[in-house]
Amino acid sequence: MIKYILKRLMYILLALFVIVTVTFFLMRLAPGSPFASERNFPPQIEEKLNETYGLNNPWYIQYKDYLIDTATFNFGESMKYKARSTNDMISESFPVSLTLGIEAMLLAIGFGVLIGVVSALYHNKFPDYLATSFAVLGISVPSFILAGLMQYFLAFKLGWFPISGWKGFVYSILPALAIAFSHMGFIAKLTRSSMLEQNNSEYVKMARAKGIGKWTIVFRHTLRNALLPVVTYIGPLTAGVVTGSFIVEQIFAIPGLGKHFVQSITNRDYTVIMGTTVFYSIILLFAVLIVDILYSVIDPRIKLKGAKK
Repeated sequence: MIKYILKRLMYILLALFVIVTVTFFLMRLAPGSPFASERNFPPQIEEKLNETYGLNNPWYIQYKDYLIDTATFNFGESMKYKARSTNDMISESFPVSLTLGIEAMLLAIGFGVLIGVVSALYHNKFPDYLATSFAVLGISVPSFILAGLMQYFLAFKLGWFPISGWKGFVYSILPALAIAFSHMGFIAKLTRSSMLEQNNSEYVKMARAKGIGKWTIVFRHTLRNALLPVVTYIGPLTAGVVTGSFIVEQIFAIPGLGKHFVQSITNRDYTVIMGTTVFYSIILLFAVLIVDILYSVIDPRIKLKGAKK
């Protein structure tokens, strides 16, 4: 296990190097500069700003500096916001996105697995049709459309929830539901398909022949094996919801990480783009690593390549 984790950490470092390199050159190939929209700047001041942030240096010098800064997790000062470092912006906004993301994940996984199990147990019956329709609706409706509808009807019309802002738990309910709904539908479909496959296996037929109740079979036998496809999906799901769904955060005026990520691209704020991209990539890569380790925990028959047998 330790050998496998060390090997994967080396791959993570290699992947981060590729991500940083690709992001750097894509930014350099894009037209314009971070100060192009500042029409009131005289050419001398813009030249001084380019010199301050090293934009006048040859590309290989800038590339070297980016690699060193990334390796030390020093993403530099924002080029658009005075006296604001990228690290500070991430540290301030990430806890908000993390809170919202964890809440959305719990809703998506909990209700998604439950709906999938009920759908499989009542295959080709009314609960199955109802659950399948709910799952397809969740997959089909974009989160920002659902966010706007919930904001209008549940918050504005009925007044059950705040319309926007971030001042307590009640403010997180609607955005968490909007983020979780599509993931919930996808997890329900995965769970249903996997459960149906497990229900036709020999060990389940044997358990039924022994007179064991269907819910006992679910919790003792089928669910554990059926969760493997769900665990696969949890890796990218974790990175996506934890770092923030930027459209939903914008709709509900939530000061999360997604807001800075979108604004940095619009503003051509190189340092913030690099910082948020690397930060997002680290979370995604480690989430995938944790998922691979969970495979062997959920199903001991799966052996990790490189782990001791």
